[in-house]
Amino acid sequence: MDDLRAFRERFHACMGRRADALFELADAALTAGSVPSPVHLSLAPVHRRGWGSLYAALSKGSLDEGALRDLLAGYPLGEDVGDRPRVFAVDQSVWPRCDAEASPARGFYYHPSRHSSGQPIVAGWAYQFVAELGFTRGSWVAPVDARRVRPAENATSVAVEQVKGLLRRLPKRPAVPLFVFDAGYDAARLSRELAGRRQQLLVRLNSRRCFYADPPEAPPGVPGRPRRHGRKFVCKDPLTWPEPTSEHLCRDADYGEVRVRAWSGLHPKLQTRPHGEAFDKPPIVRGTVVLVEVGRLPRETREPRALWLWWVGPGEPDLSLLWRAYCRRFDLEHAFRFLKERLGWTSPRVRHPEQADLWTWLIVAAYSQLRLARCVVADRRLPWEPRYPPRHLTPVRVLRGFSSLLPALGTPAEPPKPCGRSPGRPKGSLSGRAKRYPAVKKAA
Repeated sequence: MDDLRAFRERFHACMGRRADALFELADAALTAGSVPSPVHLSLAPVHRRGWGSLYAALSKGSLDEGALRDLLAGYPLGEDVGDRPRVFAVDQSVWPRCDAEASPARGFYYHPSRHSSGQPIVAGWAYQFVAELGFTRGSWVAPVDARRVRPAENATSVAVEQVKGLLRRLPKRPAVPLFVFDAGYDAARLSRELAGRRQQLLVRLNSRRCFYADPPEAPPGVPGRPRRHGRKFVCKDPLTWPEPTSEHLCRDADYGEVRVRAWSGLHPKLQTRPHGEAFDKPPIVRGTVVLVEVGRLPRETREPRALWLWWVGPGEPDLSLLWRAYCRRFDLEHAFRFLKERLGWTSPRVRHPEQADLWTWLIVAAYSQLRLARCVVADRRLPWEPRYPPRHLTPVRVLRGFSSLLPALGTPAEPPKPCGRSPGRPKGSLSGRAKRYPAVKKAA
């Protein structure tokens, strides 16, 4: 309770204009349940202001994002990691705004369930999250950063900035933190731009990739340009695989027999101008290629396939950690679903992306409060649900009982000060037709 109360006070201190209205809006999102639109949050008992202050807070309020990032980094997931490095996942989620022609800065992004013209593409805003992962079975993560990726920006470049900022905020520990990425990120660019920093990178690879070893030294006196690439390593062709530099075998309750092999000292063949960058000579980015093979999948709905990963970091890779870290990356997908379905992250139909940024930070802070409250909240389970220990309650169950904690927690927000009825828009005046903005389509 003390940690949760301190978090709420510091969260309120991160806000600038309309701080009290924004704070009560976050509390309403935690207690009102699923609502058809944000204006219904003003009907929650914790929201002591009118419905007009809700929209005014989103359009005119302000929040110190740097201070909030520092606050979130100071509350880790809570597991006793010991000497194990902290693991963070980086991934994107899309806020669909297909019909919002008056909303600027929209782009076209991949969406797994919604389609446009028969393609899994929607127009909207893309947000990139960084969240700490745990190894306890569950769906909890600890978000530490969220940023909107503009249509003209590259997701890999934004991820590099987020990783650099998080490394400056994390406390110094002997274990080197590990960052896990999905296949949509450029592994070579991440490795090159984050070289020299104290972190590990784990990126999923396409099974059609090819890599090269260092070439043997040319005999003295041989004319011609020295070779830059040696023996070819084709992921889909086992005949091109040399003996692995390290190997790990274990048995897991969910995945059966697990075999992890690694080949270090490999590098991809890069182009001269990747993603608009220009090099006189393509750089050589060395790393470790990891192959993970499992006997079965937890649900056994399909046959398991080989998983290829790219690892870069100081020292030797811990293969027993790498494959488990990537499996835990899917907890972030569960968090995205919870934010959208239960906390209503993408339900507001705001016009400007700055309002969406502010609402996103409110939802991230609200989710962090649920995580801190999972040890003290009463479990209001349904009759057909099993019993869980307090630390193993799901986010849905914690959300169900969070409203009972608010009277004991209190609120740092000041009560409203009514100042009379607003005169409103002058009679006969028209706001005019809003300006239209087409969705930005990036060139191939």
